Amino acid sequence: MPGDLKSKRLIMLKGWLFLAAALLAAAGLLLQSWSWRTAVLVGVLAWASARFYYFLFYVLEKYVDPSLRYAGVLDQIRALLRRGKK
Repeated sequence: MPGDLKSKRLIMLKGWLFLAAALLAAAGLLLQSWSWRTAVLVGVLAWASARFYYFLFYVLEKYVDPSLRYAGVLDQIRALLRRGKK
């Protein structure tokens, strides 16, 4: 793809911006509705989302099928759903 990000500095910046977005979203949810229940649910959401991402892009490729390499989460999910219908 011509628009692929190649600069290591920009890749690192992008990662830190994702972290900042996640922290701001968590803070917004907690400020809107503070409770220990909400805090735990936000934590579980963050943890489970990270583990699902790891599953899609590492576990499936390394332990299930090395041909499962995709550009993004939606692309990977679509491919898995198509594969399940066969």
